[in-house]
Amino acid sequence: MTERLKESSKRLKVLPTLKRRGAELASPEAQLALLDGIDVQDPLGGDFDRHLKRAGIFPLRAKDIEIFQLNLGRVCNQTCVHCHVDAGPDRKEDMSLETARRCMAVLAQTEIPTVDITGGAPEMSGSFRYIVEESRRLGRHVMDRCNLTILLVPRYGDLSGFLADHRVEVIASLPHYRRFNTDRQRGDGVFESSIEGLKLLNSKGYGRDPELRLVLVTNPVGAYLPANQASLEEEWKREMKRLHDVDFDALYTITNLPISRYLEWLSASGNLERYMQELVSAFNPGAAAGVMCRNTLSIGWGGELYDCDFNQMLELGLAFGAPRHISEFDFQELSQRRIVTGRHCFGCTAGAGSSCGGSLEG
Repeated sequence: MTERLKESSKRLKVLPTLKRRGAELASPEAQLALLDGIDVQDPLGGDFDRHLKRAGIFPLRAKDIEIFQLNLGRVCNQTCVHCHVDAGPDRKEDMSLETARRCMAVLAQTEIPTVDITGGAPEMSGSFRYIVEESRRLGRHVMDRCNLTILLVPRYGDLSGFLADHRVEVIASLPHYRRFNTDRQRGDGVFESSIEGLKLLNSKGYGRDPELRLVLVTNPVGAYLPANQASLEEEWKREMKRLHDVDFDALYTITNLPISRYLEWLSASGNLERYMQELVSAFNPGAAAGVMCRNTLSIGWGGELYDCDFNQMLELGLAFGAPRHISEFDFQELSQRRIVTGRHCFGCTAGAGSSCGGSLEG
């Protein structure tokens, strides 16, 4: 790794997490109470399940399990303002190798095609490389949700090569193709390091070799919904190439969900009520029918099972009667389970919809 890359990684400014600060909203219960207490102008009372009923899709149920999403913990080298995980360098949660092996044993008994690895910065987990190697040995497609700056940390200097060698799809977070908006959301120095990380991935073939897929993920820097994904992708591909000589395969737009640190920002900035009103008013039945929880199973660092990563952070376990831990895994039951919902779910169903794979409608 060049001295320039090392210096880029050192310039990152990190802040304490909600938990480290002892903030009230470090509590999932406090987050849910704050959301439920917001008065929105809505004929259905701002009740998510009532919107589902009117759309004819209540109760919301899983249709299959096509994505095995593993959250390896809250340890991260960044503390982004929008982070729904409240991840950061001061967190300690990390999936043990024992839990990882149990997850891989379960995966081997299924034909679930995709393993989606997230965090925190999942690459900082002691189980990350084992999960990648074992998932690939089982013939599964693997995705790594990468913050890009981790690629520049000297300890992980071989990470880009490891990902390329195992043909891992990289889903990389970047709020904007210009410095101001990115550093505003993710911290001082993140933009420069992110661009260096992308160039490093390009040098390994990512975004240029058809077998090394590189996807960028952008979420709004502010209290509003994402713009049209297709038009943004065209703009981003043009500007990333022109400004930074960076190539990538696709752009995903994701709506910021009003939980954790983003919820704190909304409240502190006076945007919470307006943003929730926008989410509720923009409820889209078509997007609701295609939400990611219907084909995804989320597994926490301790092996607990959830409908999605957002529910995991709010400690909303699976519905009563469903298996609650990877040790109780039952494919048939889990692939038809009832989905646990709440007001935060309006974030996935507003406008064109939002999922880990970007917008739900073109």
